[in-house]
Amino acid sequence: MAPDLRICIGVLALLAMPSASLAQNWMAGPEVVRGLSGSSISGVVFEDLNGDGIHQTGEPGVEGVLVSNGLEVTQTGRSGAYELPARADMDLFVVQPSGWRVPVNDSNIPQFSYTHKPGGSAQALRYGGLPDTGPAPERVNFPLRRAQDDDAFSCAVIGDSQTYSGFEISQFRDSAIADLVARDLTGNDCMLYLGDVVGDDLELLTRIFEVGSSVGVPQWAVVGNHDIDLDAASPAESTDTWRRLYGPAYYAFEIGEVTFIVLNNIYFPCGEEDAGVPGRGFCTQSETARYNARVSDTQMEWLENLLRRIPQDRLIVMAHHAPFVSFVDAASPVHQTDNAPQIYALLEGREVLSLSGHTHTLENLSPGQHYEGWQEAVGVGPLPFRHIVAGAASGNWWQGDFNVDGDAQALQRMGAPKGVLMIDFAGSAYQEHYFGSRLDAGRGQWVDFNTPAFREWFDALNAWRAEPQDTRDAVPPVSVNDLPDTRILTRQDLAEGTYLTANVWNGAAETIVEARINDGAPFALTRTQEGAGEAPRVGAMYADPFAVRRQASVGRYAVESRSGEERDQGFEAFRGSRFQGVPQPQTSLADRNVHLWTARLPADLPEGVHRMTVTSTDRHGREYSDTVVFEVRSERPPARFRSDVWEAGAAE
Repeated sequence: MAPDLRICIGVLALLAMPSASLAQNWMAGPEVVRGLSGSSISGVVFEDLNGDGIHQTGEPGVEGVLVSNGLEVTQTGRSGAYELPARADMDLFVVQPSGWRVPVNDSNIPQFSYTHKPGGSAQALRYGGLPDTGPAPERVNFPLRRAQDDDAFSCAVIGDSQTYSGFEISQFRDSAIADLVARDLTGNDCMLYLGDVVGDDLELLTRIFEVGSSVGVPQWAVVGNHDIDLDAASPAESTDTWRRLYGPAYYAFEIGEVTFIVLNNIYFPCGEEDAGVPGRGFCTQSETARYNARVSDTQMEWLENLLRRIPQDRLIVMAHHAPFVSFVDAASPVHQTDNAPQIYALLEGREVLSLSGHTHTLENLSPGQHYEGWQEAVGVGPLPFRHIVAGAASGNWWQGDFNVDGDAQALQRMGAPKGVLMIDFAGSAYQEHYFGSRLDAGRGQWVDFNTPAFREWFDALNAWRAEPQDTRDAVPPVSVNDLPDTRILTRQDLAEGTYLTANVWNGAAETIVEARINDGAPFALTRTQEGAGEAPRVGAMYADPFAVRRQASVGRYAVESRSGEERDQGFEAFRGSRFQGVPQPQTSLADRNVHLWTARLPADLPEGVHRMTVTSTDRHGREYSDTVVFEVRSERPPARFRSDVWEAGAAE
């Protein structure tokens, strides 16, 4: 048979391959061709018609695809070819283009890169680091397959799953992952982990991504400060194990009209170049190595090169672990990004959304908002675009008592439940919606009353928590059992000040919260933080009584058995830290809040039983409504069984 005829038959066979896999996951990886090593690496980005990951005759190149060596960014020509310098330590990767998909491995981790590090990690690392990759390959070819109708898609954004143990991976499986499996994500949908995927034990990365793969969509991920090699001697080594087990520490990908840019803003270990900056003395104060939230100079140059290639009309989603800025840590330099102003300057004039994790809070910060501390910590004023700190799938680090489904309640630092942020994209527009793990999908807020008795109880508990642990009484002065019913209000409570509270988990400046008593006229609640340059307001007046009640006493401390297994008594968190003995509060109480609305109740409410209906409307018009039944009494009725009356009656 003539060679040309064989080629034609091969092309026809490839074209005849079924197209059912379009926009579905397929397992393959970049084709690495060894040969003469030089100062550059070339290759082709091609349409993988038969899905085997190998560039074959008849498989066309894909024009206009971005390829990077982690510094320079180039674009493929008509034949799909590219060439880039071979850097001494680099991840060579393709930017998944809109309308196309990169392959995945058997854990649904996208396969879009080749790691090049001759000699491997410079030191022996606890979790293995990178092996010697040898000389640069002659060619690296990147396979793609076509996707259809990817302008509308959803992405499950997972903040801080932060599993320190196999048990906590099981908790993650039974909460966030169980919910996502039930959502039946398909086609062009995705998952995006925002860092702290695990808690320092990097061997857990393999299992957690295997568990996450059950959702059935590609798992994109950001590296966090608990996902790095904490025994690394230099920033160049700190993500080596991550790169081996997952992929690049920074990269980009596209779906529809959205470009996702994943940054690594965990600079570890920080050193002299950081310590010279005012407020960064923590980088050298201790013998224990510390991280700083900063994007490296190499990444900044890469980001600038990348943005030059991205059309102005695309939505840019910046995904990074530590926030650029945060409400809850507004005064903390270490937890906000040093060079945020330089990043903002590169993004000026674009439609941008910032997504981050790290703080174990939900913060939906609107353009134009700012808080005291940002300018002093990192030089940031009013925000140029929306920033969402996406909460934590682990909540308050897997603490709290167990829910009915067997997962830890673990309410977050500002009282929102652990969960997942879903973002629905349509073209370059998007809508965000937070789902509490194992909760009704229609629920989005907690409603309660802040009474004088609650404030007194809260202050007593917080004063005890502020004392040194080794000298304070081991038994808290109050527990949740000491807190009077917040839904029984006396005349004195109303006169001294009782406030309706609505903790709207994903509330933003645009959120409207209204309430009505019985069938009365609606009245507005006021947000406790305006975002007009004020400092975070802290204390009983700004606490969420609903959340604090559930955070106040964790019975798992006192759970013991005769099994003889010491580590099975109480529970563990934080790299094996012990939580055992007298029931204690969670390590965080919701004593401040960026998404709390309040209104003082009128002092002349008539006695009797009332209904309070609270409705919040988010910036997309989505409503959450809760009705609580409360009582107004002249005096608070006895809370416990009246044994004195019973005993007196028996004596007669």
